[in-house]
Amino acid sequence: MTHKISSDVLIVGGGISGIVTALELLRAGKTVTLVDRDTPERLGGLALWAFGGMALVGTPLQASMKIPDSPKRALRDWIRFGELDINDTHSLNWAKYYVENSRTEVYDWLKNEGIKFMPAVNWVERGLYGDGNSVPRYHVVWGTSRELTRTMIAAMHAANSDNRLTLLHRHSISELVKQGGSVVGAVGINDETNVSIELHAPIVVMATGGINGSHKECRINWADHRAQPNTMLNGAHPFADGNLHHEVEDKLGGQIVNAGEMWNYAAGIPHPYPHFEGHGLSTIPCKSALWLNSKGERIGPKPLVTGFDTHELCLRVAEQEQPWTWHLLNWRIAIKEFAISGAEHNQRIRDKQFIRFVKDLLLGNQNLVKQMVSESKDFLVDETLEGLSAKMNALTCSHDIDPDVLQATADEFDANFDKGSQLENDDQIRSILHARQWKPDKLRTCKPAPLQKYGAGPFIAIRMQLVTRKSLGGLCTDINCKVLGAEDQPVQGLYCVGEAAGFGGGGSNGKRSLEGTFLPGCIMTARKAARSIIGDTASAKNN
Repeated sequence: MTHKISSDVLIVGGGISGIVTALELLRAGKTVTLVDRDTPERLGGLALWAFGGMALVGTPLQASMKIPDSPKRALRDWIRFGELDINDTHSLNWAKYYVENSRTEVYDWLKNEGIKFMPAVNWVERGLYGDGNSVPRYHVVWGTSRELTRTMIAAMHAANSDNRLTLLHRHSISELVKQGGSVVGAVGINDETNVSIELHAPIVVMATGGINGSHKECRINWADHRAQPNTMLNGAHPFADGNLHHEVEDKLGGQIVNAGEMWNYAAGIPHPYPHFEGHGLSTIPCKSALWLNSKGERIGPKPLVTGFDTHELCLRVAEQEQPWTWHLLNWRIAIKEFAISGAEHNQRIRDKQFIRFVKDLLLGNQNLVKQMVSESKDFLVDETLEGLSAKMNALTCSHDIDPDVLQATADEFDANFDKGSQLENDDQIRSILHARQWKPDKLRTCKPAPLQKYGAGPFIAIRMQLVTRKSLGGLCTDINCKVLGAEDQPVQGLYCVGEAAGFGGGGSNGKRSLEGTFLPGCIMTARKAARSIIGDTASAKNN
């Protein structure tokens, strides 16, 4: 038996880009079939778990903090930091579209949908040499991305007042169907009942996410000139496996471009209660922690410090002898600076507990640190550096950490403070002092002090691994989200949005993201695709 469904538009993938596309099409009166591989409670994909940071340009919130931003300034930062190839016309067009429209297409639109933002703009990805975000742009959704996702899902259902939406959970698409030169639907299977499905639609939208959920795909596309660690954690959605990318390229004539460009994170730990095999949590590394190699030596000559260039951190970590590094810090640093990206470990923001959030910000997040001490075997605590080195070796089943080397590493750093600030001569200290000039960073970053400062203990060592996350490349699309084939001709009937499209054009970020460009990229490509579909179908009727 085969189950057959027909609609105006078929959307493959129930992440945030697929949901927003469906929402906009439903509001325009279209019939929509939305197919997702996951369970109903996980509709929303990776966005349901994400933190909810957004790089937005020229917003009222920026203006209230007297941040002098503009699309022109943002585009300069974007192209320079991302090393975006200006000859890559489609990616460049999407970069321009992003900076020119993120305020209206995302900030204003979400506010109108009932989403609120936290009352401060954060400054991330400044660049090692000031070549990143030249001003703060990182807006945080109040309630995290979980609130965003649930709001969009509720809006989608509200727009379905006359049952124009067919929502299929636990269904996998195996093949896209092309007839007469145009994509006209797809075939697949109900993963729970094994019943085959035929989905007929004159328009198909790919919203399947990237490729980084598959380590096989990730490794195949890893750039040859970049070191690759022997093991990595997975911070992407496991269903973002690239299978349908290849279906589009191999059978429909589409193009996968920039597949080797990825936005991974350098400081992951295994999830204590994994949602899937190899599930990794991406920590937000403490700026004041010393980043060490597997032998307990400080990685240098330029020390690794988060918040400036995530791409560079990943390159440096991947070059190390072992697939892990260590963060050496103390309790004082941990409660002030340690954080984990995502909705799951940001309870105060996720649950909109503003007073408790402010309390944790001012007094330290003791609960998160204690939780990690209790739950994570990679989070080690000891009153002495000698005792800590023994625990580090026990974890790695080695004798890699010489306690004398670990002690010397700490002593060398602490010597910067032998005469107050007079002898500070360390790039990490300089970076911290620079970061603390911006008030939101000052609230979350310790004033530089000796690691062995009296009363700041106990000592903490965290074993970190590279964690895969987002694909910066994807299916090549034009500015209307149409999938492009040979000689930049559209594959008729096929659109692509979100991470599957490299967040627009097949690689709009280039080699680096200004961070927070992903959720807005999903929303903007989704809304743009919906408008294009609505416009094209209206034109077809008139003709």
